[in-house]
Amino acid sequence: MSTTKRRDNKGRVLRNGEFQRKDGRYVFKYKDIDGKEKCLYSSRLEPKDKLPDGARMAPSLREQEDQILRNQFNGVANFGGDMTVLELVERYIETKIGVRESTRTGYKTVVNFLKQDPFSAVRIDRVKLSDAKLWLVKLQRNGKGYSSIQTIRGVIRPAFQLAVEDELINRNPFDFELGSVIENDSKKRDALSPEWEAELLRYIREDQHFCAYYDAIYILLNTGLRISEFCGLTPEDVDFEQECIHVRGQLVRYSNMGKSYEPTKTDAGLRDVPMSEEVMQAFRNIIDNRPTPFIEPEIDGKSGFLFLDKNGMPMVAMHWEHYFQHIRAKYNAHYKEPMPIVTPHVCRHTFSTKMARRGLNAKNLQYIMGHSEISVTLDTYTHLGFRDAMKDFKRVMTE
Repeated sequence: MSTTKRRDNKGRVLRNGEFQRKDGRYVFKYKDIDGKEKCLYSSRLEPKDKLPDGARMAPSLREQEDQILRNQFNGVANFGGDMTVLELVERYIETKIGVRESTRTGYKTVVNFLKQDPFSAVRIDRVKLSDAKLWLVKLQRNGKGYSSIQTIRGVIRPAFQLAVEDELINRNPFDFELGSVIENDSKKRDALSPEWEAELLRYIREDQHFCAYYDAIYILLNTGLRISEFCGLTPEDVDFEQECIHVRGQLVRYSNMGKSYEPTKTDAGLRDVPMSEEVMQAFRNIIDNRPTPFIEPEIDGKSGFLFLDKNGMPMVAMHWEHYFQHIRAKYNAHYKEPMPIVTPHVCRHTFSTKMARRGLNAKNLQYIMGHSEISVTLDTYTHLGFRDAMKDFKRVMTE
């Protein structure tokens, strides 16, 4: 048997599986844990070797070999099974069975975006922590908003976690706090002050056109309902005897113009919201004045929706968003002091802040708002000011 050891052109002994080609490049042949024969390539054998002229900087052959050995020791497939970021995301989405249509639509949006971005073609084993961070920074610099980036990362991070659990990669490069990398430039929608809430209702009540929406907007400001929950209400959901609103679902419209009556946003959304006497009267007005359509629209087995558009079809969030925009635009055209931005969500936030200011227990407020996490409710309390704190302080001190 020959005992001659193979050497490179510098006289260095080559290990089993290592070869040097005639052009000087190094090759390492091995079998992955899946049994497939694969090769590594590099212009350098050792990390300290000088990079040949014209060669691209890349890890040396021995560095790559060491990583292969570590992966095999840990039972991790080398090169992530040659899977790209887009392929991984699509694989992850395939595992999400039984998700709501709104969630499924969100997945499609992320996939469509990734198909247009070069990052989607990168192999997952080559995505480092710094790569993930720099990609998100680039998205923001190119005009993507914080909330959009948050949505994209909300799909990619669990997809990479799936790859970790499948032992395709060692760690999740997207496992970091988003706020530590990009700036949260989301436009904050503050609650209306008591003065502006009163002024808004006064203006709507006295306007010949917008007065038709007064009762509905009063309800939004005094129940904290999500706009999709509000749109999904029928007379059966308004319980005058128990003085509460039975929130059992939500009416949602999708980009394809289709409408769907779905379960509430979270399990916590399934609740009974208390009504004041004023709110009950507003509902009575709406029910009494509701037009009877020639054909009662039905969506996913639900019919009798309280709020119908001019075509006799159930109104959705978009309708109310537009109404608020028109109300504010008309107001600002006639008054010097502009009205703050008002949306259905601002109404919800206004109610939450109002209840916190009046001292409603945080857990009770969490239930009424349908928050799944108390931290979301407690965030409302951070919006209270010095006067609120002083008032509560004096109340406690005198008890």
